[in-house]
Amino acid sequence: MSTQPLRVSRFSRSSIQVSFEFFPPKTPEMEQTLWESIARLTPLQPQFVSVTYGAGGSTRERTHQTVERLARESHVKPAAHLTCVGATCAEIDEIVRSYKAAGVQAIVALRGDPPGGAGKAYEPHPEGYQTTADLVASIKAIGGFEVFVSAYPEKHPESLSVNADIEVLRRKVDAGADKAVTQFFFENDVYFRYLDKVRAKGIDIPIVPGIVPVQNFRQTANFAKRAGASVPQWLADRFDGLDDDPATRRLIAATVAAEQVIDLLDRGITEFHFYTMNRADLVYAICHLLGLRSKVEKQQAA
Repeated sequence: MSTQPLRVSRFSRSSIQVSFEFFPPKTPEMEQTLWESIARLTPLQPQFVSVTYGAGGSTRERTHQTVERLARESHVKPAAHLTCVGATCAEIDEIVRSYKAAGVQAIVALRGDPPGGAGKAYEPHPEGYQTTADLVASIKAIGGFEVFVSAYPEKHPESLSVNADIEVLRRKVDAGADKAVTQFFFENDVYFRYLDKVRAKGIDIPIVPGIVPVQNFRQTANFAKRAGASVPQWLADRFDGLDDDPATRRLIAATVAAEQVIDLLDRGITEFHFYTMNRADLVYAICHLLGLRSKVEKQQAA
């Protein structure tokens, strides 16, 4: 009689940690959805909630407003995205100091996409930070921040190879980065192979897997293409024929995301970063599967 491997996911967990990523709203309706989603997810006590920039820093002001409101009105730790694009060193340093004054204690430091969007040639601002590592070092010099950076299991679209990309990560770590969050992926073996390579290079900061629940397959596939993330055929097959069947799409999306996070958990991963797309329900369900409970759920269980 064969012995089944231990399924960690089937037992009570108290060590699971999650974080959530949102983008700044463009309309009053989107703003309402954003804050409803944040209200839904914050009772799960995430490590932090991050707010993105658009290409070329195009949403910078809205990002600042959202992050500062989070710091002012919520009980969650906000992490502000900050890029090198389109600003001088002095301008970026002033933004960092304004975050510090607002009580923000974490920054996601990124090079950022060029103003023309991903795929266009990147040119540093002549008076700005030339690399993410330079930006990280400056944030650390100002002080008072935990700094998160990006990592790319399938390499950044502009990198020559995964190994070259890992060297970029090493420079960010040497500059003071505390934690890395990966680009999303769909094959968990891709993440574990990358993690093995990162550790072999002596990089020991946490490398948190980034998870994107597939709310809309076509939209996610287009996003993945621009980001350099592969979309396996099996994933496309699962959503095939469901363009006009949103109810079944939601069930398939929940199943796919559940499979991925449960497999990661069973293989020893206890920290997850979710790209929420400003939608809470699917992410909340996945967190419930991981064993997280809100204060309300705990009170009802008692």
